[in-house]
Amino acid sequence: MCTQCGCGPEEQHDHEHRHDHGADHVHHHVHEHHHEHSEKSMTTSTILTVETDILSKNNRLAAANRELFNRKGIFVLNLVSSPGSGKTSILERTMLELGKKIRFAVIEGDQQTDNDAVRIAATGVPVKLVNTGAGCHLDAHMVCHAVEEFDLDHLDALMIENVGNLVCPASFDLGEHHKVVILSVTEGEDKPLKYPAMFHNSDFMLLNKIDLIPYLDFDAEKCKEMARRVNPHIKIIDISAKSGEGMVEWYAWLAGGLQR
Repeated sequence: MCTQCGCGPEEQHDHEHRHDHGADHVHHHVHEHHHEHSEKSMTTSTILTVETDILSKNNRLAAANRELFNRKGIFVLNLVSSPGSGKTSILERTMLELGKKIRFAVIEGDQQTDNDAVRIAATGVPVKLVNTGAGCHLDAHMVCHAVEEFDLDHLDALMIENVGNLVCPASFDLGEHHKVVILSVTEGEDKPLKYPAMFHNSDFMLLNKIDLIPYLDFDAEKCKEMARRVNPHIKIIDISAKSGEGMVEWYAWLAGGLQR
């Protein structure tokens, strides 16, 4: 359950309430039936209202973040994916190979541990860890506070590694210029159709771990077709963070963003 939206407990309570009020009489049953629908309707309305309020507040903060980044001339990417897709490996290689040409900083979102942040810090790039605990995504408020750790006047690009999750991060604008969704070939080619909001809301897709394709039952072209079915404008690059294949094209796209 997403800790942001508050769904779950009310529905569980509603179910328990209905169970405890069993009916022995026809008239009593009809009364409880109407009460059940009314209560469920109120619960649904409350959930939708809370979710709308949360997203509205987040969007206001995201707009403020974006205005700050634009004013400082910082190119900001929000890297999203499922766990294990290779986000951190891509960032590591990018920082090591471009870190002397581009002034990077990284926000590392993780539910627990500092493992990924330690890996990025070893590249020499400034990094800020944000542990979300039970939270399944970063939000604009977290990013607003995280960037206070950086000297924004001496940054060219900010890379945000979101929590590994193909659902909730799709809905939360952080103030980035682009969402970059990373999909590894080990996950299956149907992920764009199973998680359409993420691929629809992303401008760019990195198909990672292509060095493993010879060993897998994975149709890369079918995967790309599914991604374009969800988002006809999405740009896709095949890469391998391990072998380096495709990384030059990824770097060229980054450089283009810096010159926007």
